[in-house]
Amino acid sequence: MAESWTALSEAQFAAMQGETFVLLHTIDAETGSPTTNAISWIYAPSPTVLRFAVDGRSRLVNNLKQHPACCVTLFAGGTVQAVYGTASVVTESLEGVPFRLVCFDIKISAVRDAMFYGARLTALPEYEKTYDQRAADKLDRQVFEAMRKA
Repeated sequence: MAESWTALSEAQFAAMQGETFVLLHTIDAETGSPTTNAISWIYAPSPTVLRFAVDGRSRLVNNLKQHPACCVTLFAGGTVQAVYGTASVVTESLEGVPFRLVCFDIKISAVRDAMFYGARLTALPEYEKTYDQRAADKLDRQVFEAMRKA
């Protein structure tokens, strides 16, 4: 079994201080099957907690309320980390954001290296917003401010 930790390392914590691309894995509330969603409104308020926001209409909200155990795939430091934990609602609606976002905290129970043996990432996943960049930047600022205040 791979070694695991119960908190983010200093490097992982630093990587989670700004907008980053991660994969959020939940159990679908209707089917009971595993699901994966890419999210970027996520950061670490402490080494033992991840905080993220999702659209209030997202299936993720019901998935996490029904089955709070979840996993976040983090790409950082040349490797892939699986961050396991239990999600709980911080607020049903973030203030100061133009539409309803539900904010969750994940209390970290384990962090494991998920990269296959003998390899390392040579580049991190990159993405670009496909709508108005100024609007995207403004919304990102509003969401992260609201999550930090929640």
